[in-house]
Amino acid sequence: MESLQFLADGFYTALQWHNLLFALIGVIIGTAVGVLPGIGPMSGVALLIPVTASFTSGLDPDSAAASSIILLAGVYYGAMYGGSTTSILLNTPGESSSVVTALDGYQLAKKGKAGVALSIAAIGSFVAGIISLVGLVLMAKPLSEMALKFGPAEYFSLMILGLCAVSGLAGKSMTKALMMTVFGLLIATIGLDNVSGVARFTYDIPTLYSGLEFLTVAVGLFALGEVFKTILEKENDSGVVSKIGRILPTRQDLKESSGPITRGSLLGFFIGVLPGAGATLASFFSYIMEKKLSKNPSKFGKGAIEGVAAPESANNAASGGAMIPLLTLGIPGSGTTAILMGALIMYNVQPGPLLFEEHPQVAWGLIASMFIGNVMLLILNMPLVKVFAKVIETPAKYLLPIIIAISFFGVYAVQYSTFDLILLLICGIVGYYLQKHDFPIAPIVLGLVLGPMIENNMRRTLTSSDGDFMIFLQSPASLIFLIIALLWMVIPLLLKLKGRNVIINDES
Repeated sequence: MESLQFLADGFYTALQWHNLLFALIGVIIGTAVGVLPGIGPMSGVALLIPVTASFTSGLDPDSAAASSIILLAGVYYGAMYGGSTTSILLNTPGESSSVVTALDGYQLAKKGKAGVALSIAAIGSFVAGIISLVGLVLMAKPLSEMALKFGPAEYFSLMILGLCAVSGLAGKSMTKALMMTVFGLLIATIGLDNVSGVARFTYDIPTLYSGLEFLTVAVGLFALGEVFKTILEKENDSGVVSKIGRILPTRQDLKESSGPITRGSLLGFFIGVLPGAGATLASFFSYIMEKKLSKNPSKFGKGAIEGVAAPESANNAASGGAMIPLLTLGIPGSGTTAILMGALIMYNVQPGPLLFEEHPQVAWGLIASMFIGNVMLLILNMPLVKVFAKVIETPAKYLLPIIIAISFFGVYAVQYSTFDLILLLICGIVGYYLQKHDFPIAPIVLGLVLGPMIENNMRRTLTSSDGDFMIFLQSPASLIFLIIALLWMVIPLLLKLKGRNVIINDES
C-alpha cells in the first residue's frame, strides 16, 4: 500500500503540464531516433542531455532532475518502439535490439502486411511497458531497502559485477570489451584525488583538475562518432520502403500474438533486471523461445506474426527492467542506463537505495511518467505509422548538420568551455575509429560512471579493515557478487573455447 501512495505522488509529479510536455517530446524524439538507422538510444539520450539541462535551468534541483530524466527515459523507450519501423519496412534495424524483428517483420511487409506488423509491434511494446512498470513498482522499494543494508565492500563487489556483466557480453570480442572497460576506468581517474587532493594525469592543465566531463565524452563517442561514420563511410540506404496497407490487426492476428506478447514481456523484464544482459539478448531469447514452443516452427523467418510480437515485447520490457538495478542499486545494466545515471549525477541526484528516500519526486515521477509515456506511444504509433515511415527517408545531408549543431551548442551551453569542444571533437574521432575496428563503446561510458564510485568504496572498505583485502571475501554478499562476476566472464570464454557461438549484446 505504501508503494501505491508513492506512485500516486509520482503521478502528481508526472502529470504536471511541463512534465507531460517533456514526456511527449521525449517519446516523439525517441521514436524518430529508433526509426533513423544508425542512431541508437545511447546516441539519442547522450545528445539530449545538454538540451534538457538548458530547458530545466529555472527549476529547483529535484524538479529539474525529474523533468530531465522523464524526457531522457522517454527517448530511451521511444527508441525501442521506433526501432521496429525500419526493421519491418526496410529490413534495416534502427538499433541492435530490433535485429530479430527484421527476420519476420520484413517478410510480413513483403506480403503487404507491414501495417499489421507495425501495429502488433506497438501493441506488444505497450503491454510490455505496462508489465515492466508493474514489476518496477513491486520490486523497487523492497530492493532498495535490502540495498540499504549493504556496506562499502558489498557496493564495491556489486559494481565490479556490473562492469563484468557488460564487458562479458558487449561487442564481438570479450578482450576488446575488457580493454574498453579498463580504458573507461583509467580516464575516470583524471583530475584531483578526492581523498589526498593530489592531481592525477592532469599534466598541469587546470581544466583537467575537475576530470573529464561525462557529458562531453558521451556525446562525442556516440553522437559525433555516428556522424563521422556516416560521412566517412558514405552510408546511403537505397532500401525501398514497403507499402503500408491495412493498419489494424485482425482478431486472428491478435489471438496469435497474445501468448508471445505475454511471454516476451515477462522474459524480457527479468533479463532486463540482470546487469549487462540488455534488450538485444532479451529479443534473441524470446524469439528462440517462441520458435521452440510453436507447433509450426518452420513458419518463422517466412513472416510469422509471433516473430514480431515476441522480440518487440521483450526488448521494451527489458528497457523497463533495466531501470530496477539503476534506481535501486545505482548499477547501470546497459550503456543507455549508464548515460541516464550520468545525467542524474549531473543534477546531484545519486541513484541507489537512498534515491527513494532522498529524492522520491525524481524516482516515483520517473516511474509514473513511464506509464504515461507508454500510453502516449501507443496513441502516437497506431495512427502515425505512415508518418514515422516517412522519417526513414530523411536525407543524411539534412540530418547530420542538425546532430553536429546540437552536439556543439549543447555541450558549450552546459560547460561554457572551449576545452570541452576540443574534447568533444577528439571523442567523436576516437568513437568512430573504435566502432570501425569493432571496439564496443558502452564499456567506456560504464567505466567512466562507475570508476569513481568503485574507487571510493574500495578505499572506505580498506580503511575499515586496515588494508586487509580479505574483507571483500569475508562478507557473504560481497563474495557472492564476486563469484557471479567471475562466472559471468569465464562461462562465455569457455563456450567460445568449445567453439560455440555466444549471443552477443551490442545494446547500446
